[in-house]
Amino acid sequence: MRRDKLGIYLNDHLAGATAGGGLARRVADQHRRSARHGDLERVAEQIEQDRRALLDIMDALGVPVRRYKVCAGWAAERLGRFKPNGQVRRRSGLSSVVELEGLRLGVEGKVLLWRALLAVAEHEERLSAAGLTDLLARARDQADLLETLRVNAAKAVFS
Repeated sequence: MRRDKLGIYLNDHLAGATAGGGLARRVADQHRRSARHGDLERVAEQIEQDRRALLDIMDALGVPVRRYKVCAGWAAERLGRFKPNGQVRRRSGLSSVVELEGLRLGVEGKVLLWRALLAVAEHEERLSAAGLTDLLARARDQADLLETLRVNAAKAVFS
């Protein structure tokens, strides 16, 4: 196994998971009073659990966490908050569409991560194929839910 390349790959995904976790939490908090809150809260919790699972995998493989990449993920999520949305003083429905698209893209990246690790698990006993299969199934469920929420938000904003 090429631990150097795997370490870079996993740390890049950890940066993405850090950004995605912050975005998911923010989106759930911003929809506290909506019918979507329960779903968004559940996705935010699962994304955080998935991030912890990634950290556990990195630990099991002896891959050190690169703090600068974690900080870059954190900063990227914060900077994304400044995207213009067509409103000066309040949130726009467009913000929800773009944020849900960002979450969906992040989850799709996570699907690819779990698939790649499943391929590595064939030759790496420290990886649990069953655990990775569960993570993959959960990511697919998250993607399906986020797609439904994204399409509904787009209909509301653009119709």
